[in-house]
Amino acid sequence: MSSPLPKQVPSFSRISYFLIIIMSFLAIPAPRNCPFPSTFRSYDHVGNCPLLGRSNFPSRSDTGNLVVTQIATKLPLVAPPLPPHPPPTPTPPPPAPRTPKEASGNKGKLAAWTSIKQEKWEGELVVEGEIPLWLKGTYLRNGPGMWQVADYHFRHLFDGYATLVKLQFENGRVTAAHRQIESEAYKAAKKNHKICYREFSEAPRHDNFFAYIGDLASLFSGASLTDNANTGVVKLGDGRVVCLTETQRGSIVIDPDTLETLGKFEYSDPFKGLLLHSAHPIVTDTEFLTLLPDLVNAGYLAVRMEPGTNRRKVIGRVNCRGGPTPGWVHSFPVTQDYIIVPEMPLRYCLKNLLKAQPTPLYKFEWHPESKAFMHIMCRASGRIVASVQVPLYLTFHFINAYEEKNENGRVTAIIADCCEHNADTSILDKLRLQNLRSYNGQDDVLPQARVGRFRIPMDGSPHGKLEAALDPKEHGRGIDMCSINPGYLGKEYRYAYACGASRPCHFPNTLTKIDLLKRKAKNWYVEGAVPSEPFFIARPGATKEDDGVVISLISDKNGEGYAVLLDGSTFEEIARANFPYGLPYGLHGCWIPAD
Repeated sequence: MSSPLPKQVPSFSRISYFLIIIMSFLAIPAPRNCPFPSTFRSYDHVGNCPLLGRSNFPSRSDTGNLVVTQIATKLPLVAPPLPPHPPPTPTPPPPAPRTPKEASGNKGKLAAWTSIKQEKWEGELVVEGEIPLWLKGTYLRNGPGMWQVADYHFRHLFDGYATLVKLQFENGRVTAAHRQIESEAYKAAKKNHKICYREFSEAPRHDNFFAYIGDLASLFSGASLTDNANTGVVKLGDGRVVCLTETQRGSIVIDPDTLETLGKFEYSDPFKGLLLHSAHPIVTDTEFLTLLPDLVNAGYLAVRMEPGTNRRKVIGRVNCRGGPTPGWVHSFPVTQDYIIVPEMPLRYCLKNLLKAQPTPLYKFEWHPESKAFMHIMCRASGRIVASVQVPLYLTFHFINAYEEKNENGRVTAIIADCCEHNADTSILDKLRLQNLRSYNGQDDVLPQARVGRFRIPMDGSPHGKLEAALDPKEHGRGIDMCSINPGYLGKEYRYAYACGASRPCHFPNTLTKIDLLKRKAKNWYVEGAVPSEPFFIARPGATKEDDGVVISLISDKNGEGYAVLLDGSTFEEIARANFPYGLPYGLHGCWIPAD
């Protein structure tokens, strides 16, 4: 079926965009003939989906119960078999007389929230335990790693300039490296010794009013928005590796072997004017799916890009049922036949975007009166086949989704799981660097979270459900940074891996395996350490969902850093690979198997 939307987006000038934003800022309605890309047809009515037929829906410190099953202990030092070629010679960080640990500046204290001092390093890691010989390939992790420009210190975890970390596995050995992503924002900050682009909570400081007006003009074209791609990294179906963040211009191609920045990923389509996109696209060997929020005529475009191209094509559009702007769409889930478009009450705020100083919720506002919704779009036709109101929720990360079917094979409901923060926006403020660095180790300040399970009926019912998929005490009433076996993307699944909590704490501090069938969790914990996202890698040829390993990079309390490998089934530690310096906290990763 052909796309229900026009192939071209109407062009618009910077001046008209400027007027639209200013009118939004002043609460003046935009003109009806506004030539903004969102002048597409509305699809908040029900369409026909070949998989479903026609639908009918409305048009419009309990820590005592945390079971820590694995307390990490030191593993015996194992000398792996010699590789067929000599290991690479470590590249010392500049300046030459300083060791990596000295250069990191983190000796004796937690490195998670401390800027890394050298731009790049490479060397072989010392391994404790035994790395499976079948594990061959490269794990990449992206995330903020530098929170300082000259004498100025950033406010928020999400502001930091991107640092890529690499673990290359071969014959039981591990070669590691890190390198700064050379975005325009990072290079300009180095050259000018100040912030030059708008980051998550930061904005350039201007010498006079005219400079501020010039910055606003650049903001409306997107030119002053950061390209600091510090959130995720994905391997496209054509082999290109791209680092991403919330802004479209923050899409940067890197070399996975050297970590060198190769240049911008330039989209060759008319949708760049929408400026933003989901930081977590759905990427497979055959397609790239993402959502583009429309800040003026509140809604979302769902788009698809095929391997080997830079051109996104429209699948469909969702018009928001609440307002005044779209809800933040950091991530979204899919099933085999549907795209789930979340509409949170944490909404983009144009006024906050214009301000030079951060507001309590940064670029967002909490609008509980606007309610919360989940929209279901048919991947084949782009039609909206369900749109339901759900309880208020707040999530950064969806885990997975699948279709629930009856005995006749008809889809009766969509199940979508996420790391849900109990509709509590205070988590954003808890991630300010001052709060993270000043924690005393005693207060229990991490806001509670759960594995939230949405049940979205496909029978025309106006409301969906949101409940905990298991007792939150199983994972310490904290959960985020999730992964699954990628072979189960969009399918019914049993296991998820995430960061949980061993309280009291101020940040997720355990690695957690969730069993959604038994509604139980296993937890790996090291006192004082901060683990990053646990990433699951399936064993080649495996038939069981949890047959594989889980990798996480750990910032240790004594200023050290290491990669830990857990057995995906037993969730027991099988190996560590020790860095010679402390690792800043990072966000999301990807796996590139060896050829």
